[in-house]
Amino acid sequence: MKLSQFKFNLPESLVAHTPAATRDEARLMVLHRDSGKIEHKIFKDVLDYFDNKDVMILNNTKVFPARMYGNKEKTGATIEVFLLRELNKELRLWDVLVDPARKIRVGNKLYFGEDDLLVAEVVDNTTSRGRTIRFLFDGTDEEFRRNIEILGETPLPKYIKRKATAEDKERYQTIFAKNEGAVARVARVGASFCLLCLFRQSAL
Repeated sequence: MKLSQFKFNLPESLVAHTPAATRDEARLMVLHRDSGKIEHKIFKDVLDYFDNKDVMILNNTKVFPARMYGNKEKTGATIEVFLLRELNKELRLWDVLVDPARKIRVGNKLYFGEDDLLVAEVVDNTTSRGRTIRFLFDGTDEEFRRNIEILGETPLPKYIKRKATAEDKERYQTIFAKNEGAVARVARVGASFCLLCLFRQSAL
């Protein structure tokens, strides 16, 4: 199987750049495996395809604002830093992706926020865009996390051509999110569940 087999034309007019007014009003495509028939529904209809023998597993991982923008020392160039995972909590070491990568080398420092709320130093190259950075922060872990929340943006997909907003922090999170850890975009299916959907599902 080739990656090219997954390419298809998606008209720009069909890309939703903002979520539906309510979570369960998102569009839902249903593919019937027995016949190949395709139906277009809305998400609240998903429960019509469950019965009391089905098991629904919910991912309670909480997405945090992993996309940050910093300025490179001396030049002031704007650098996008995407936090992937924390490598060492005590040393504040993180595995990240940077863009543009060609401008970022080991030893460079990045400054985040108007008052340099956070400062990081590049300590290693991992891949063409990957870097290991160390945040130079002496406060508590709670203070560090709070600064990440202040500086970070909700990691919207690249095909959404707009800036992240404060509302996105809530709408691109599932209602059952609990344990912080995910940096990738929350699954669209999970984000479309509302309390009513869960209540109806539990009553099946």
